[in-house]
Amino acid sequence: MSTSSPEAVKKLLENMQTDLRSLSMECKKKFPPVKEAAESGIVKIKTIAARNTEILGALKENSSEVVQPFLMGCGTKEPKITQLCLAAIQRLMSHEVVSEAAAGNIINMLWQLMENGLEELKLLQTVLVLLTTNTVVHDEVLSKAIVLCFRLHFTKDNITNNTAAATVRQVVTVVFERMVAEDERYKGIVEHPPPVQGNTNRRSVSTLRPSAKDAYMLFQDLCQLVNADAPYWLVGMTEMTRTFGLELLESVLNDFPGVFLQHQEFSFLLKERVCPLVIKLFSPNIKFRQGSSSASPAPVEKPYFPICMRLLRVVSVLIKHFYSLLVTECEIFLSLLVKFLDGEKPQWLRAVAVESVHRLCVQPHLLRSFCQSYDMKQHSTKVFRDIVNALGSFIQSLFILPNLGNNAALSAPAGGSGSGAQGSSQGGLGPGGINSNQTTQAAFEYRGTWIPLMTVSVQGSAKATYLEMLDKVEPPSIPEGYAMSVAFSALLDLVRGITSMIERELAAEEGAAAEFRDTHPGQQWKPQPGAHQVWEEMVSACWCGLLAALSLLLDASTDETATENILKAELTVASLCGRLGLVTPRDAFITAICKASLPPHYTLTVLNSNAASLTGKSYSILGQTVQIISPSSESHQQVVAVGQPLASQPQGTVVLTSKNLQCMRTLLNLAHCHGAVLGTSWQLVLATLQHLVWILGLKPGPGGVLKPGRAVEGPSTVLTTAVMTDLPFIANILSRLFESSQYLDDVSLHHLINALCSLSLEAMEMASGNNKEPSLFAVAKLLETGLVNMDRIEILWRPLTGHLLEVCQHTNSRMREWGAEALTALIKAGLAYKHDPPLAQNQRLQLLLLNPLKELSNVLHADIRQKQLESVLQILQSQGDGLGPGWPLVLGVIGAIRNDQGESLIRTAFQCLQLVVTDFLPTMPCTCLQIVVDVAGSFGLQNQELNISLTSIGLLWNISDYFFQRGEAITQDLEREEEALQKQAKEKGETLNRPFHPAPPFDCLWLCLYAKLGEMCVDPRPAVRKSAGQTLFSTIAAHGTLLQQPTWHIVVWKVLFHLLGRVRTSSTTADKEKIESGGGNILIHHSRDTAEKQWAETWVLTLAGVARIFNTRRYLLQQLGDFFEAWEVLLNHIQSAALSKNNEVSLAALKSFQEILQIVTPVRDWDKAGDAFTAIGVPPVLIDPLSAYGPGRPLVRSDSLVERLTRYNGAELQAPPPGEESALEDSALWWSAWNTWYRTGTDSTRPPSGPTEKFSFIPSQPFLTALIQIFPALYQHIKSNFSMEDLKKLGVILHGAVSVPISSDASPFILPSYTEAVLTSLQEAVLTALDVLQKAICVGPENLQVMYPAIFEQLLLFVEFSCKPPQYGRMETKHVANAKYNQIQLFAPAEWVALNYVPFAERSLEVVVDLHHKTACHKAVINEKVLQNIIKTLRMPLGLKYACPSESTWKLAVSSLLKVLSIGLPVARQHASSGKFDTMWPELANAFEDFLFTKSTPPDNVSIQEFQKNEAIDVEVVQLISTEILPFANFIPKDFVGQIMAMLNKGSIHSQSPSFTEAEIDVRMREEFSKVCFETLLQFSFSNKVSTPQEGYISRMALSVLLKRSQDVLRRYVEDERLSGRCPLPRQQVTEIIFVLKAISTLMDSLKKTQPENVDGNTWAQVIALYPTLVECITCSSTEVSSALKEALGPFKDFMQPPVSRVQNGES
Repeated sequence: MSTSSPEAVKKLLENMQTDLRSLSMECKKKFPPVKEAAESGIVKIKTIAARNTEILGALKENSSEVVQPFLMGCGTKEPKITQLCLAAIQRLMSHEVVSEAAAGNIINMLWQLMENGLEELKLLQTVLVLLTTNTVVHDEVLSKAIVLCFRLHFTKDNITNNTAAATVRQVVTVVFERMVAEDERYKGIVEHPPPVQGNTNRRSVSTLRPSAKDAYMLFQDLCQLVNADAPYWLVGMTEMTRTFGLELLESVLNDFPGVFLQHQEFSFLLKERVCPLVIKLFSPNIKFRQGSSSASPAPVEKPYFPICMRLLRVVSVLIKHFYSLLVTECEIFLSLLVKFLDGEKPQWLRAVAVESVHRLCVQPHLLRSFCQSYDMKQHSTKVFRDIVNALGSFIQSLFILPNLGNNAALSAPAGGSGSGAQGSSQGGLGPGGINSNQTTQAAFEYRGTWIPLMTVSVQGSAKATYLEMLDKVEPPSIPEGYAMSVAFSALLDLVRGITSMIERELAAEEGAAAEFRDTHPGQQWKPQPGAHQVWEEMVSACWCGLLAALSLLLDASTDETATENILKAELTVASLCGRLGLVTPRDAFITAICKASLPPHYTLTVLNSNAASLTGKSYSILGQTVQIISPSSESHQQVVAVGQPLASQPQGTVVLTSKNLQCMRTLLNLAHCHGAVLGTSWQLVLATLQHLVWILGLKPGPGGVLKPGRAVEGPSTVLTTAVMTDLPFIANILSRLFESSQYLDDVSLHHLINALCSLSLEAMEMASGNNKEPSLFAVAKLLETGLVNMDRIEILWRPLTGHLLEVCQHTNSRMREWGAEALTALIKAGLAYKHDPPLAQNQRLQLLLLNPLKELSNVLHADIRQKQLESVLQILQSQGDGLGPGWPLVLGVIGAIRNDQGESLIRTAFQCLQLVVTDFLPTMPCTCLQIVVDVAGSFGLQNQELNISLTSIGLLWNISDYFFQRGEAITQDLEREEEALQKQAKEKGETLNRPFHPAPPFDCLWLCLYAKLGEMCVDPRPAVRKSAGQTLFSTIAAHGTLLQQPTWHIVVWKVLFHLLGRVRTSSTTADKEKIESGGGNILIHHSRDTAEKQWAETWVLTLAGVARIFNTRRYLLQQLGDFFEAWEVLLNHIQSAALSKNNEVSLAALKSFQEILQIVTPVRDWDKAGDAFTAIGVPPVLIDPLSAYGPGRPLVRSDSLVERLTRYNGAELQAPPPGEESALEDSALWWSAWNTWYRTGTDSTRPPSGPTEKFSFIPSQPFLTALIQIFPALYQHIKSNFSMEDLKKLGVILHGAVSVPISSDASPFILPSYTEAVLTSLQEAVLTALDVLQKAICVGPENLQVMYPAIFEQLLLFVEFSCKPPQYGRMETKHVANAKYNQIQLFAPAEWVALNYVPFAERSLEVVVDLHHKTACHKAVINEKVLQNIIKTLRMPLGLKYACPSESTWKLAVSSLLKVLSIGLPVARQHASSGKFDTMWPELANAFEDFLFTKSTPPDNVSIQEFQKNEAIDVEVVQLISTEILPFANFIPKDFVGQIMAMLNKGSIHSQSPSFTEAEIDVRMREEFSKVCFETLLQFSFSNKVSTPQEGYISRMALSVLLKRSQDVLRRYVEDERLSGRCPLPRQQVTEIIFVLKAISTLMDSLKKTQPENVDGNTWAQVIALYPTLVECITCSSTEVSSALKEALGPFKDFMQPPVSRVQNGES
C-alpha cells in the first residue's frame, strides 16, 4: 500500500494522534510544556485533516509545527520519551511530510543527542531514514548529518562504530546517487557551462548543480582526510582513519564511475588529488626489499598491509574504470604492480599483487587498451608484455627460489608422509588411476619443488582472498601454493579472456564481411586494418611468456584438471595464432603440446627442428634462461602404456603416462576443432599422432577408422586397463578429427592432405625393404579424409589418389594392401556420393574418379589386382546404372587380364563382366558395346580357366541377343556418335579409323562380335571351339537380318570363309597322337581321343554352320555380286571335307551339302536327314531360320523374311512372287553343285585299285547314304539339262556306293538281322534316287524317255545282286548272305562284311516290275529290248530256284515274271511283225524250262505245306502259259510253241523224285502240277481253234502218245500183280499205276468238257479201248489202286447208251 493512499493517510493521522497522546501521557507529570505542545499538536492535526483535501501537502507545509512536540520530547533526554519521539519522527519522514526547515531542526536535535551520547543507534537510523526518503537535506545540513555519522564511528562502543561505518558508507552512496538522479533529470537539456580554468580555484564548483555540488564537496574532503589534511566541507570532524578513507574512496570510484567520467570537475579531482595520493602512499612498498640490510642510510618505512592492500584495491578500480582518463598514471600503477611481484617483496605483498594482476587478467578489453596505449606506442613501456612476463617469471620463481619467507614450501606436502618425492609419487589421478590410500592433492612438482594447487576462484572471476581482508591489520600468513594458484588462474583467465575477445571480434568481422559480400557482390571487402594490428600485437607481446609459463606448468602439473586447463590454454592460443596467421607462435604452442604427448626425450625430427628454432627466442627472466619445454621429472605420473617407438631401427620400449594421453587428447581436439588454422603445422600434429597411435598399437579398420589392434611386434606393447577403456574413445576422436576435415576450407584441406602424404612417404621409406608391420596411419587417414570430403573431392583427388597409387606399388604387402583398400574405398564412395550436379551430368568428375581404378591395372602385384576387381564388382552392384562415360574405364579394368595372372583374378574379373552383361548393357553408352564384346572375347581366349572361356561365349550370345532386341536404338545412338567422330576427323583432316570401317557402325558391332567368336572357333581347346562355333552360327542365323546388305560381303569372306580356311588347315595338320586323359581324372571318349578327332568335330560344326547360313540367307547373299564365287568356295570346302579321311567330317560335309541344296525346295520325306541333323548337334533353330530367334525368345512374326530384309537393308529387293521362288535361282549354281557331288561321289566310291592295305579308307554307310540322298534334291534343279551322259555318271556312283562293304564292327548297327528282309538306308536312298529320276522322266518331255532303258539296266544290275553280290575292288569280304544264318557273326575288326543284298535286289525287282508296268509301251523300252533283259536277268534266280541265297528271291522272281509278262506279252504280240521281240521268245522259253524243271532240289526240311505252296507257284506259271501264250499261238513263233508243248508234255507225265518217304509220296509227286499240264495239253489238243494242221497235229500226237502210254502201264501192272501173288509190288509201280488211273479220269473229264466236234474220232476209239484193261485191274489187292480205279471207271457210264440203228448208205 503506497504512503499516499487514503487508507495510508488515515492511518498516519491516527498513528500521529496516538503518538501525541502517548507523549502527552508520558510528560504529564515531569514535562508539562511538552504535554501541552502535544495536545495542541493533536488539535492542529485534526484541524489540518478537516480543512484540507490534500492532507499530506498540508502536513508538509506545517511540518515544523507538527514536529515541534516531538523535538521537545527529545530534548527531555529521557530515554523512553526520546525513543517514542524518534520513532514518531521517523514515521513522518517515511511519509515524506518533513519540510527543509523541519529537517534542519531535526538534524540539530540529533546533533545534541549525539554530543550527549544518547540513543546512538537510533540516531544513526533516523539520519539514514531522513537522507534516504527524500532530498530535503543538503548543503550544510547534509554535511552536518554526515559528520554526525563519522563522529559516531569513532565511539567507544564497537556496535555503534560498525553501525556508523555502515551508515557512513550508505550516506556517501546516497549523496552520489542523488547526483546521478539529478543528472538523469537534466539529461537532454543542453547546458553550456563556462570553461573550467585550470586549477585556479580548487573549489570552483559554481558550475555544478546542487546535488552534484554536495557530492563534489564530499569527495574532495574524503581525499583531504586520507591525505591527513583538514576537510573543507565536513566541518566538525574530530578524527579519521586512512584505511576507512581509502575504503570510502574505493567504493565511490567503483560504484559511480560515470560521475567522474561525465563531469570535468570530478575528473580533475581524480587526476589532481586521487592519483598523487595513491602514488605517495605506495612509496614505502616500493622502496622496501625483503631481507635487505638494515644498514641503509635512512630507515625505510615497512610496508603496512592494510593500507597497501586497500591502495591496490583502489588502483584496481582506477585502472578498471578510469584507464582512459589516467593513461600515464595507469602506466605508473601497472609498473608498480609488476614490481610488487618481485621475489624480494614480502610474501603477502606478492600475494595481493598477484590477486590484483588476476583482477586485470579477467578484463581482456582493458588488456587490449594497455596493448594499444603502451605496447604499440614507440618509446613506451611494453606494459602488457611485462604483465604477462611478470606472471611467467613469478611462477618460475616459485619453482626456482623456494619462498624465502615461507618455510612450509620445503616441508612435506600436506597430507603427504615422509619426503616430498615419496608423497607425490602417488601422482595425480590419471584417467582410471590407482587411488593410493593417501589423499592426493592437486599440485605442481618440478625438480623436487612441490607446490600444492588450491581452488582460488571460479574461472573468469578474480575472487581475491587477501584483497578482501579489510579487517586484518597484521599481514596474514599466506598458505603454501596460494600465490602459485592465483598466478595460475590469472594466466588461464588471461588466455581465456584475450582469445575469446579476439575470436568474438573476428567472428563479428567475418559476419560483416559476409554481409558486405551479399550486399555488394562485385566488390572486395576491406577490413579495418587497426583491429588486426592490435590482435597481432597482443599475441606477439604475450606468447613467449605464456608459452614459457604454460610449458613449465604443464611439465610440473600432477593434477588432471590443472593439466587439462593448461592444455586448453595452449590449444586456444595455438588456434588463435593460427587464425591470425602468426605461424611461429602457432607452431611453438603446437610443438609444446606435441612434445608433451610423446614420451620424454622421444626422438621426432619434426618437433626437434621446430623447437630448436624457438629456443633462439627464449629470453631471460630473473637472469635465468627459460627453456620452452624443460626436461620433465617422471616421478609424479602414472604410467599407463608401454610400447614400441615407431622407427626404422628397432629400439627399446617407451612408456606413455596418463598425462601423455591427456595431451594427445588435446592434440586431437586441436586438430579436430581448429584444423582450418593449422596450415603447415598439420605435419607436427599428424606426425605426433602417428607415433602415439603406433605406440598404443591402434590399427586401421574398414573406412580407415583406427581400432585397438592386437599387440604387434611381440609382447612389448603393454596397456593398462585404464588405457584400454580409453582407447576406443581416442580412436573415436581420431576419426572425428578427420571427419571434421569436411569443414576446413580448400587451402587447409590441402595442407592436411600434403601433411598426410609426406607422413605416408616417410612410413613407406621406413617399411621398404622389410616386411615388418608398417605404419598405416597416414594411409588410413588419407582414406578417412577423402571419404568425408566427397562433396569437393575434385580438389584433392589427384594428390590423394596419386599418392595412394604409389602406395599400391610398395614392396611391403601390408602397406600395399592398405593402399589398395584406401584407393578402392575412395573410388567406391566417390561414385556412391550424391554429387551436385550428379555424376551423370558431370562426366569429367566421373572419369576423374574412375581413372585411378584404371591405373591400378598397371600394378603387377596380384593382391592389388584382386582388390581392384573386387571393387569393380562392388561398384557395378551399387552404381552400375550411373557409370555412363566411365564405362570404357571400367571395362578396361575388367578386360586387363593376362594369362600369367592366375585363376582367381580371372574369375573375379569375369564375375564383373557377367554382371555387366546381365544387368548393365542397356545403361551404358552404345559406343562401349564394342568394348564389352572385346572384353568378353578376351575371357574366351584366356587359357587359365576353361569354364570361364565357355561361359564367356555364352555371354557373347547374350550380348548378341541384346543387340538384336535393341537394334534400332543402338543404331541411332551409334550413328549419332559416328557423325560426331567424322566431323572431328574432318576438322583434323584425318580419316576415321575403326575396324571394318566402310560398314555402318551397328554392323561393325556385329562384325566385331563375329570376329571375336571366330577367333575362339580356332582356340586350342576343343570345348571352346565347339561352344564358340555354335554361338557364332546361332547369332548369325538368329540376328543376321539386322545387318545391311553390303556387310554380308564382309561376313561371308572375312568371317565365315576365313574361319573355314583356318579350321580346315588346323584339322588337316592336327596331331594323330592319342590323348591319354583330359586333365585330372576325366576320361575321353574314344571318338575324341586325338587332337585330329577333336578338330574334326570343329570342322563339322563350322562347315555345318556356314552351310546353314548360306541356306537361310540365300536371298540376301544372292544380291551380292560375287555369290557365285562364294558358292564355289563353299562347295570346294564341302568337297574337301567330304573327301577327308574322317567319317565324321565327311558325313557332316554331306549334311551341309544337303542343307544348301534344300534352299528353296520344301523338305521331301527326309525324316532321316532331319534325324541326322540332330545327331551332329545342329540346333533345331537352324533348320527353320524363321521359327526361332535365339534360344527361348519368341518373336512376333508380323512380316515375312523378305519384308524384314527389305526394311533393314533399305535395298530395293522385290519379294519373289509365291511359288516362283525358283526364279531367284541360277542354274549355274546347281550345275556347280552337281559337279561337286559327282566329284565327291566318284572319289569316294571308287574301289581301291591294288590289293588293299589294312588302313585304306572305306567310306561309311551313313556317308554314302547321305551322298546318295543328296541327288534327288540336286536333280530337281538340274533335270532340265540332265543328259544321258550324266545318267551314266550317276549309275557309276550308285553302283559303286551299293558295292561298298561295311566294316564288321559297324555291321551289327547297320545290317538288319537276317530273318527280316530290310533294306539299309543306303540302298533305300539309291532306289529313291532312281525313283526320282524315273518320275521326272515320266512327267518330262518325250526326249527324256530315252533314259528309261538305262534306268532299267541299272535296276537289273541290282537285281542280279540277289544271286551274285558285287565285288568292291579286290577286297576280301565275308558274305553274310544266307538266310539260314540267323545269328550275326562278329568278325575280326579289320575285316569287311558285304551286305545282304537280297532285300535290295528284291526291292529293285519290284521297282523294275512297277516301272515296266508304266513304261512297257514306250518306244525306247521296246527298242532297247527291255523286256528281254528283264527275262534274261530273272532267268538267274528262276533257274537257281532252291539254290537261291534266299528263298524269297525265286518266288519274287516268278511273281515278277508273271506280272511283267502279263503286261509285256501283249506288247510283244502287238509288235511281233517288227521283229523287235524275236530274241525274247527263246529267252522266255528257257526261263520257263529252267524254272519248271529246275536242277536244284528242295531242301530236306521243307514241310508238306511248303511243298504244296511251291507247287501252286508252278501251277500258276502253267496257267499263264495256258491263258497268255497258247491262245495266241498264231502270233508267236512256232518253235516257241513247240518248246512249250514239249514242256507241258514233260510235265504231264509224272516223274517223281526218289527221295520222298513212302507216306508222303502221293503229295510229293507234283500231282497237281502234272494235272494242270495234262489239262492244258488236253485243252489245247481239243481246241477247234487250231488254225493250222500242224498245231492240231501236235496236240493229237500228244494225246495218242499219252493214251498209248496209259494202256502199256495198265497192262504191265495187271501182269505183275498176277505174278507176284501175295507179295506186294514195289512202291514206285503202285504210284505209277495210281497216277495213270488218275490221268485217265482226268482225260475223261476233259473230253466231257470239250465240244464233241473238237474231238477226233480216233481218240474216242483209243479211250474206249482202255475200258477192258481197266476192268482187268479190279482184282488188284492195293486199296489205293482200287480207289483210283473207281474214279477212273466212273466216267465210262457216259459211253453206255443204247446203240442207235446206223443208217448206212441210206439204209437203216
